[in-house]
Amino acid sequence: MKTVGRQGIAMYRERQVVDMKKGNVIGDNSIDTVYITAEKTPDSPFWVNIMIVVQDGRTNQYTQIPLKQNQGYKPTLFLGDFTGDRVEDIMVVMDTGGSGGMINAYVFAYRGSQFRPLFDSDVFNDRFKYRVFYLDYYKAQVNSYTTNQKFIIDLTTRGRQYLSEIYYPNGKLKKPIQGFVSGLSGLYPVDFDRNGTCELLAYQNIAGQYNADRLGYVQTTMKWNGQVFAPEVQNVAVFGGDIS
Repeated sequence: MKTVGRQGIAMYRERQVVDMKKGNVIGDNSIDTVYITAEKTPDSPFWVNIMIVVQDGRTNQYTQIPLKQNQGYKPTLFLGDFTGDRVEDIMVVMDTGGSGGMINAYVFAYRGSQFRPLFDSDVFNDRFKYRVFYLDYYKAQVNSYTTNQKFIIDLTTRGRQYLSEIYYPNGKLKKPIQGFVSGLSGLYPVDFDRNGTCELLAYQNIAGQYNADRLGYVQTTMKWNGQVFAPEVQNVAVFGGDIS
């Protein structure tokens, strides 16, 4: 984090404002302005050197918040209270553009006269571990080692051609198949308790034989416990098939 004085957003002459929100993020009951600034690559929607800039509504001073992963597509802001202190926190999400549909995401809160990270998508990806493998009789199993749960996915909706490439007519696997759960592919603020404090709802793609072979999503609801966003509920959502 770096304080850059009162020169204003115009000081970033080579940069553009990609998104802007107003709210009480510093906690002194003033209305602060939060910007995402970045540099546009020529003839592309890809942004580089993405940064959060906060203008203090009381002092007009500008503060930079650098991002660890600072390039991507469609960077967007959300301001909301994730910790229950009635001060809005800063959430930024951007698409990576990769075939897995993954995102980079961060949440920052004002603590001790500076903005500190509460959530980091890289930390999340390192923390949540899975194993995906196909079973006999048209099923796949997802083991979630962070929450110590297993989920069974019914593959019969995938269609005859898909299944015939993997299974013998008797339902036995032709060979062992390992799938995988991708890194973070969606992150959404949701106030499930309707108490003014947001939880985080994380989505991760479940892939079968390759990225585009989507079996469903792992959905993890996380709540701030004073130190980290801890998982409260984890589910697997699957795609439906035609009724026949």
